[in-house]
Amino acid sequence: MDRMKENLKALCLATGVSGLENEASNVAAKMLLNYTKDVSIDHFGNVVGMIKSSNKDAKTILLDAHIDEIGMVVTAIDDKGFVKFANCGGIDRRLLSAQIVTIHGKKDIVGVVGSKPPHLESKDDANKIAEITDMFIDVGYDKETALEYISLGDKITIPSEFVEMLNDRVSCKAMDDRSGVCAILEALELLKGKDLPVNVAVQFSSREEVGGQGAKVASYTASPDMAIAVDVSFAFTPDAVEHKCGKMGEGVMIGYHSTLDKTFSDKLVAIAKEKEIKYQIEVMGGRSTGTNAEEIFLTKAGVRTSLLSIPLKYMHSPIEQVALCDIEETAKLMAEFIQIVGEI
Repeated sequence: MDRMKENLKALCLATGVSGLENEASNVAAKMLLNYTKDVSIDHFGNVVGMIKSSNKDAKTILLDAHIDEIGMVVTAIDDKGFVKFANCGGIDRRLLSAQIVTIHGKKDIVGVVGSKPPHLESKDDANKIAEITDMFIDVGYDKETALEYISLGDKITIPSEFVEMLNDRVSCKAMDDRSGVCAILEALELLKGKDLPVNVAVQFSSREEVGGQGAKVASYTASPDMAIAVDVSFAFTPDAVEHKCGKMGEGVMIGYHSTLDKTFSDKLVAIAKEKEIKYQIEVMGGRSTGTNAEEIFLTKAGVRTSLLSIPLKYMHSPIEQVALCDIEETAKLMAEFIQIVGEI
């Protein structure tokens, strides 16, 4: 558990906004090297690796979790030196006012998102959430100085600490989906030294938060026969609809959706029961799971794909929270499935 927690901390604290995943990718690639020397980072920022079976005719299973995180991007610097920005991924604008931020320019620049004092607000202002286009970042520079360090297109993040909480919980930015990356690494630890019946391709994919493009190109290269996408899903909080959420501490969420392979989902449930792995069912309607499973499923002539999710509170915020035991249960189920998947 300590190794897993330290891995998660290092992954979450690394910067990796969609399109600028290099720091997070480098951290993840170094960790993946503990399980295979066949590791590289492609020109999209995807971390890819392969663990070969001794069976020359073995099929390939792909394990995917995305490495990118939500953030913002610089769109303009006005005549007074204030920085305008847009979202990069689904950031919640309700959280932005009065936040400390880091602009990743020629060097990291600390700024604050401006906030109008309540004394100056009209009644209408008080009841509104400002649009991102109306917000600005104050970096303390005039325009000329700001332009020395900041360029249009620079990515922006909200700094966060890795906080250990009661009852096995941890909180930080980028748990979505560094906790999924961590679960895959832990599964590989459980499989270490075993002769596997399948080749295991690993990808920590870029740009999921802006459309899943990283998984699309990396999956095409891996050309798998089957896949497990690992992501996060909503954990219950008092302001949510209970039956639409998972529960923290109750184990991995096994997905059911029209794009997911039902045989695989059923087998994952059977394994969890047999091995006494804590699990819960997640049934998804609509056209999409909202994960990389969609991109992987449509690779080449199609890939049989399943989805495992880790319950997470406060999604797309700097205080995302997971239970370490849920990551551990996700890893156990993946490891057990990989050892028998050739029989399905």
